[in-house]
Amino acid sequence: MIEVIQGDITRLAVDAIVNAANRSLLGGGGVDGAIHRAAGPELLEFNRGLAGCSTGEARISPGFKLLTQWIIHTVGPVWYGGQKGESGLLESCYRNSFELALRHGVRNIAFPGISTGVYGYPKQAAAQIALSVMRTYDTQFQRIIACCFSEEDRRIYVDGLAAQGYE
Repeated sequence: MIEVIQGDITRLAVDAIVNAANRSLLGGGGVDGAIHRAAGPELLEFNRGLAGCSTGEARISPGFKLLTQWIIHTVGPVWYGGQKGESGLLESCYRNSFELALRHGVRNIAFPGISTGVYGYPKQAAAQIALSVMRTYDTQFQRIIACCFSEEDRRIYVDGLAAQGYE
């Protein structure tokens, strides 16, 4: 089941939340900074041992002070106009996050909009990719949540699901 909500991903009680991280995995702005602040300094210490993450890949850490057991960190692509393989890299973020979640027994997972903040990926195009991949994993999870920052973002996801004929 795919759910679309507007809210704070750091407050969700699910098995795993996905972090739109930077390559260092050591914190940053936006959702990455919010997750690091909410999880506490233990997350930074743990992630130092992960030695970073390439664009399109994913890594996992404990949730520490969050309500979630796991944080799956994925590094989305910076938008360069769509001519540098951005769509394939963004799709890999979602697929690799789902595969890592499955290996760790995750049944409920929440995603932010990956790459749609400072990385500049167009929100509608990013939502289309996210929803397409979410639909391929829908039967393997109890809940897949698209946790949107704004009402505008939530509407993009709701409209995207409707356009794909998903109820």
